[in-house]
Amino acid sequence: MPHLPCCGALLGAALLGTSAAAVPLDYPAARRDAQVDDYHGVQVADPYRWLEDIDSPETREWVAAEGRLSRQYLDAIPGREAMTRRLRDIWNFERWTPPVRYGSRWFYSHNDGLQNQSVVRVAEDPAGAARTLIDPNTLSADGTVALRETAVSADGRLFAYALSEAGSDWQVWRVRDVATGKDLPDTLKWSKAGGGSWRKDGSGFYYTAYDPPPSGTVLKAANQYEKLYFHALGTPQSADRLVYARTDDPNWFVGAAVSDDGRYLLVTASLGTDVRNTLLVQDLTRPHAALEPVIAQPTATFDVIGNLGATLFVRTDLDAPRFRVIAIDLAHPRPDAWRTVIPMGDDPIDAATLVGGQIILHRLKDAHSAVARYSPAGRLLGEVALPGLGSAGGFEGHRSDRATYFGFSGYASAPSVYRLDLAGGRVTLWRAPRLQGFVPEDYETRQVFYRSKDGARVPMFLTSRKGMTPDGGRPTLLYGYGGFNIPLTPQFSPAIASWVQMGGVYAVANLRGGGEYGRAWHEAGMKTRKQTVFDDFIAAAEYLIANHWTRPERLAINGGSNGGLLIGAVEEQRPELFGAAVAQVGVMDMLRFREFTVGKAWESDYGSVDDPAQFHALLAYSPVHNVRSGVAYPPTLIMTGDHDDRVFPAHSFKFAAAMQHADPEGRPLLLRVETRAGHGQGMPTAKRIEEVVDMQSFILESFGLANSDR
Repeated sequence: MPHLPCCGALLGAALLGTSAAAVPLDYPAARRDAQVDDYHGVQVADPYRWLEDIDSPETREWVAAEGRLSRQYLDAIPGREAMTRRLRDIWNFERWTPPVRYGSRWFYSHNDGLQNQSVVRVAEDPAGAARTLIDPNTLSADGTVALRETAVSADGRLFAYALSEAGSDWQVWRVRDVATGKDLPDTLKWSKAGGGSWRKDGSGFYYTAYDPPPSGTVLKAANQYEKLYFHALGTPQSADRLVYARTDDPNWFVGAAVSDDGRYLLVTASLGTDVRNTLLVQDLTRPHAALEPVIAQPTATFDVIGNLGATLFVRTDLDAPRFRVIAIDLAHPRPDAWRTVIPMGDDPIDAATLVGGQIILHRLKDAHSAVARYSPAGRLLGEVALPGLGSAGGFEGHRSDRATYFGFSGYASAPSVYRLDLAGGRVTLWRAPRLQGFVPEDYETRQVFYRSKDGARVPMFLTSRKGMTPDGGRPTLLYGYGGFNIPLTPQFSPAIASWVQMGGVYAVANLRGGGEYGRAWHEAGMKTRKQTVFDDFIAAAEYLIANHWTRPERLAINGGSNGGLLIGAVEEQRPELFGAAVAQVGVMDMLRFREFTVGKAWESDYGSVDDPAQFHALLAYSPVHNVRSGVAYPPTLIMTGDHDDRVFPAHSFKFAAAMQHADPEGRPLLLRVETRAGHGQGMPTAKRIEEVVDMQSFILESFGLANSDR
């Protein structure tokens, strides 16, 4: 595909064909009830409570009408066909996950480019031919059955896998014989967002599940009392043995893994999404051995990265806010007997693995990857050479492995997979895609730092055509998240590639609340300090404007989930600062998020309405409760999925109804509800492309830059 001159397709916009501006914004009527709730003596109206009944005829009719209006508007935007072709060209490249060995077999995922779902492949040698083990694309006509979790037995003979349907987080486990490709009778239901781990002898595997929800509430009911089970191969789920559950609070999450040598079952528990966890260990070589607490109270993060004999190696932020690696001798597990193997450094330790007798340590250096190898005694063996500024991930394997594989990508460089030789540290390329619609060498990512409202130094990545200089009017898309200790690091996305190829600037702000700089960075954006996250994002926008990258009418903002909350909050606080806003699957009702599915778990980050101070903080920024009549909000596209059972879609319904009521004669305020889709995980490629086209065409139309010659 020919390259477009810088900003030519955007800035030379001759509007051709029917413009979306001609579509009348006749919003569907949404009745307003007199529902009022009392929180600590504060009366709070909730006129759209009825929209929480997402299956009622009235709600369904309203959502359908919103969908018709949105489609009418979006489909009238000129240039969509050309944009779709360009995006498909960019998206159509091969991609792989790093291969991992089990027994004599190697397993990895592969996508030929436009497949709706990636395919699991198995090979006797990662350098040789591979065969398909499971192809989720054959399981549904529309590609909405997705492979969510996998677990391979130690000998590579058995493959447990969990499928989800239509974007739901609910998943069903099955087991496949790797040699024959045939499924065994085993079927396990009511698991959600949890992995599996086999016993060393292949007799069965551990998994987590909930009690079945009441009939008719599968996508809405609160998920409580997650339990850890052991499934013995060839037996019905009803016979599965309960291994561990917390009964003191319904919101504990539990997880488990069998150690690489098969000796220990390692069980963790955290209260909701709190990053602090407990740790219990069971010696599987001793019949009827009990689960023994090693970390009885969740005072910090304790992430077991592996073991050598009775010594556990653990990544923790206890007494080390940027993390360290410690060794715990299970014969003497008292804290005063713990040994620091790798001390805390200037850059936080984001992850670590124990492979081939080495500790592979992944640090975040101003939100991008730096990787090094250490001996189990903590001696530095060498830095791992990475291709540039970007994100590395993988480094999995076993004690007997002589090599491990990792993936690497950046905002302007497509994901490739590399082999790391553990003996000498040599890095070689294993697989790299050939991009058809995008030339990475024509683009660049630079990192800048800006000051937030309170003076804090915040990093931001800017990706654009190489050599682009600020001219005061670049169409710019600013993305953020800022929560749950999750860092935003450079990774390739066809959506980003499409945007910068059209001449735009793509900016990612590394807000507080995330995990870019360790515990203090995360906690600075939690609970009553959540406003800090919004201040950081607003300051990022002000930096882009002050440094002449763009101006408000050509600055769009985007975020999803917790990032959707971010978009709703900041466009209400500073509506004049933005030319368009796209909020995806956002948490918009901060007083009632805990009422649905796993929402109660988020109180660890957001706080609780039961606490007066936290309630007032939540109310101050809750998007549903801070919509004001008479305010000129930027054009806003609110996106959700009808099967989102993580962030209940009523969040987006209520926010859209409130925005449209407040400004019915103003700029477009649209609700887009994807069918047979959830929070985003497992969404088929075809739906992802449609979603990106809708989002980017909406932004260009809002900028007055949509055109048919793109």
